Amino acid sequence: MPRGAARGGSLRFCPECGSMLLPKPGDAGRLVCPNCGYEEEVEENPFKTVVRVTHSPKERTIVVSSRSVPAGASRLKGKVRCPECGHDEVYAWMQQTRAADEPPTRFYRCARCGHTWREYA
Repeated sequence: MPRGAARGGSLRFCPECGSMLLPKPGDAGRLVCPNCGYEEEVEENPFKTVVRVTHSPKERTIVVSSRSVPAGASRLKGKVRCPECGHDEVYAWMQQTRAADEPPTRFYRCARCGHTWREYA
């Protein structure tokens, strides 16, 4: 067995560069390194199910266009200042905008001018 390869039905790694070996498209009996191109023949494919999720640019874009305040927003006075007009009364809410294992994004909307901005937690 090549150095760096895993035994049994577990994941296998490239002995050349250390990247995870993936099933070769159209050939379930071979694994290939996406980084350096190393190939290895396997008796049994260690990957039972491969799920690939892709997102279009439109799905990645979050648009806050309404001047109304979202449900669940909190009104804060004296804690945060609007960067546009300096008013100290804002509405704040949190929304998950990135991967689930990353913290949510905090949004603010000025109660006076309606300027909306975000802060990554």
